[in-house]
Amino acid sequence: MEKAVYMPATHDQWVGRPSNPDKGNQYWHQEIKIVNLESETLDADMALLGYACDEGVRRNLGRIGAAQGPTSIRERLAKHPIHFDGRRIVDTGDVVCLRHAMELAQEMLADKVCRLLDAGVFPIVLGGGHDMAYGHFNGIKRFAKGEAKRVGIINFDAHFDLRPVEENTNSGTPFSQIFAENQDGNIDVSYFAVGIQRQANTKELFQIAESPDIDYAVNFECESSNPEFGVLKAKLDAFIDKQDWVYITIDMDGFSSAYAPGVSAPSPLGFTPYFVFKMLRAILSSKKVVSCDLAELNPTLDRDSITANLAAKLVDFIVMEHPVSPIK
Repeated sequence: MEKAVYMPATHDQWVGRPSNPDKGNQYWHQEIKIVNLESETLDADMALLGYACDEGVRRNLGRIGAAQGPTSIRERLAKHPIHFDGRRIVDTGDVVCLRHAMELAQEMLADKVCRLLDAGVFPIVLGGGHDMAYGHFNGIKRFAKGEAKRVGIINFDAHFDLRPVEENTNSGTPFSQIFAENQDGNIDVSYFAVGIQRQANTKELFQIAESPDIDYAVNFECESSNPEFGVLKAKLDAFIDKQDWVYITIDMDGFSSAYAPGVSAPSPLGFTPYFVFKMLRAILSSKKVVSCDLAELNPTLDRDSITANLAAKLVDFIVMEHPVSPIK
């Protein structure tokens, strides 16, 4: 049957070493609370929400396996020590795509993201293929409730994912869908792609990226030791200044394959984790980030859980660095 279902989180995904109870909670598996979005009240600052779907990757002729990403991230994150205070973190389970029902999964994801934002909870969505960006953005759009908002999307990625829709939507079309559906309306969308690789994008996509609402930085600009780093940061600062809200999406294939081998399309030409952590700290400090996600972790292609560990560390860093006050 083709449908999307909501699956609450389970405790068996959050297993880690015991510690001295006199010292309080020391690891994520001790700190995380599990909440069923369909039957329980939300009382949290931040929430994990999985998007267990790789149908968009399959349609895009990529290597499937990203549907297992949310579980893999949880299992690695469970073992991380906590270094944050005053953060109430919950796991709200997964949106699960059964067979080929990607559009239904995107619709359900939009509903769950909006519900979290309405409750004043910051969503961290764990993917899943990058097609989740379409559903995730629509959840942010619903949260706006018709108010005029300028929403800036910052995408750390080797690919633009701006491919025009032809036969069907997929993991390469989410941002073109977002632009196509928001040309006239209350949501003014801008897009900044960070880490674009020329060998991973056609000339047509670079031509599409010449739009006044789109900016990008190629991978060679994306090193914190590069003299151009200051120029890139200044461009991003100017981009953020124009927005009411910022949505961050991180595609794990933007990282060098030395750090992220477990993706559908690995490349040795990607950026380093240190670059992304440095950029995230600057973006989150703007206090405009409304939501974020991690896409395209494929545990079936991972090596020694390197990519899953990196994804878990990204989640931990975002939790530590993001202000807990809800976006209005």
